[in-house]
Amino acid sequence: MPLIRRDPPGPGGISGQGDLNSADPAERRHAVRSLGHDARAVPLLMTALEREGDAAVQEAIFTALEIIPEAAAPLASLLRSDDAALRNGAVEALQAMPSAVRPLLPGLLADGDGDVRILAVEVVRCLPAGETVALLCGLLERETDPNVCLAAVEVLAESGTPEAVPALRRLAGRFPSQPMLPFAVKVAVERISGTAS
Repeated sequence: MPLIRRDPPGPGGISGQGDLNSADPAERRHAVRSLGHDARAVPLLMTALEREGDAAVQEAIFTALEIIPEAAAPLASLLRSDDAALRNGAVEALQAMPSAVRPLLPGLLADGDGDVRILAVEVVRCLPAGETVALLCGLLERETDPNVCLAAVEVLAESGTPEAVPALRRLAGRFPSQPMLPFAVKVAVERISGTAS
């Protein structure tokens, strides 16, 4: 015997989606919450997110997406958005879903866009220290953009382990025209080694 829904779903079998288009931000936030953890809601929420102008509603959408593992790849696509609020929100949401984002990180760290790689470095912060070191040291060995390297060094300075020190030391001499990098490497190595003053 089929179940009878108290609140009939809209197209696609998901209830509450019509309110995502409401003129009232409070109603849009309520609509976001009503979608729950349903992976089928991801396309709706992503579409709503990209057109949403209210910061509180955007935050509600990101919060809803970060508990749906299937949202990781769509959220990762926002790392190349022209909208800084979407990029930053995506980074925070991806950091909150390490299990779902983990398979995407190697590709993001190898992306052809240096800005995407920098944001991916920020996402790596969500992983345990051993994984962070493995991913970022691998990045440092091949990276040609000093700004990406600097972002990775800053993360390693905060959460690196002694295994990161050889890769950091190799990096220090690779960009002689970028004096900030050797300095950042020195600070990171001192912090990791416990010799920072």
